[in-house]
Amino acid sequence: MICPDAASFRAALPRDGAVAGLDLGTVTIGVALSDLRRRVATPLETLRRKKFTLDAARLLEIAASRDLKGFVLGLPINMDGSEGPRAQSTRAFARNLERLTDLPIMFWDERLSTVAAERALLEADTSRRRRAEIIDSVAAGFILQGLLDRLGYLEDHDD
Repeated sequence: MICPDAASFRAALPRDGAVAGLDLGTVTIGVALSDLRRRVATPLETLRRKKFTLDAARLLEIAASRDLKGFVLGLPINMDGSEGPRAQSTRAFARNLERLTDLPIMFWDERLSTVAAERALLEADTSRRRRAEIIDSVAAGFILQGLLDRLGYLEDHDD
């Protein structure tokens, strides 16, 4: 099920359990995971994209082995708020993934997540080669952390 917003995503999740954040690139998919209480995002790995069926199989393998409760896909919205071909491709990926799993899926605005990840890696004095290897999983961590912060806000403001 693709959830339209954070509140409906939260409603579709059990109280506890990790979720995955995904940064879908044309060549790689960055993967990050939350802790069980959904407070902190941690980069996990960067998958080299092959074709959808293989990419989805790997993501579902991760979901099963980690007992994940949902997926958050970074949505590459243009700086002016419009959606271009990359956003359409991400939405298509989510629709195809939705056919293979009952886990809730939602989108999170990923504007500047890669910039933030690059900055964090530079501040950590990460080598250029290592940055190239992990930038997508770190960007996925920024995407996921944004959603986790929103879910925490919603939890804090329950009536």
